[in-house]
Amino acid sequence: MKNGVIQQSLSGFYDVLADNKIYRTRARGNFRAKKIKPMVGDHVDFQSDNQQEGYVLKVHPRKNELVRPPIANVDIAIVVTAVKEPEFSTNLLDRQLVALEAQNVKPIIYFSKTDMLSDDEVRYFNDHIVKGYQDIGYDVIFHQPAFDESVKTKLMAGLKGQISVVMGQTGAGKSTLLNNLSPELNLATGEISQALQRGKHTTRKVSLLNVNQCLIADTPGFSSYEAFDMTDVELSHYFPEMLSLSVNCRFRGCLHLKEPGCAVKNALADGKIMTSRYESYQMFHNLVVNQKPKYNKEK
Repeated sequence: MKNGVIQQSLSGFYDVLADNKIYRTRARGNFRAKKIKPMVGDHVDFQSDNQQEGYVLKVHPRKNELVRPPIANVDIAIVVTAVKEPEFSTNLLDRQLVALEAQNVKPIIYFSKTDMLSDDEVRYFNDHIVKGYQDIGYDVIFHQPAFDESVKTKLMAGLKGQISVVMGQTGAGKSTLLNNLSPELNLATGEISQALQRGKHTTRKVSLLNVNQCLIADTPGFSSYEAFDMTDVELSHYFPEMLSLSVNCRFRGCLHLKEPGCAVKNALADGKIMTSRYESYQMFHNLVVNQKPKYNKEK
């Protein structure tokens, strides 16, 4: 019996990566009865006499499970964020970060199109945006030019041995980054975002590229940030700077909105947390409170 990671799922076959080899397998017959459906990214036990025929025997427990792309056990998400064209939005970035925190996925914020910034704009980004997210504890890559060999080397070192996805809004530069990390992809500009339009291509093949011992999803969509599947009390847990401050709030379960003795609001007044982050929190709180409950939600 061997242990490996499902690299690709296609038409009932599961290609498992183990010892730098790919084994084509099928799931055991009793998986369907047990309602077990293997996913790309699953750690599995399998048996195989050769690389063309084998069976998945066991799927190990998942630490997380994404919907689009359908991948399990994601360790890192590279959040490609344009500084211009499309215009930088702290709100959208914070949406993505909250979704990643909720799934226990480590984010790397990767600012693209940095060559479009003036010297004054570079200084502003460094002083107010980059430093702000770094102070929270996030890994941030802000470099001119955005995609060069030194940045690639640094990024790949952090991805080694991990399962990663790439996410970001349309036009942010996801395909450019993936082409830099894995030139054999040869993705055309806009190809990725077209393939990931909401409600389309939901059955598109998903696979993990094995790039220098880094497993990277070749489809960089991540749309879980469209919804907030948490309570209003839980929301602040996904803002690390608020979570660490909340132990000093006067009231347990403080929502950091109108309560007296709130450590988060005190830190905001003292300039110790980003105003844009707090504004995102307020907006997301309203969305959570006002969104309609979902029944029989499928994962």
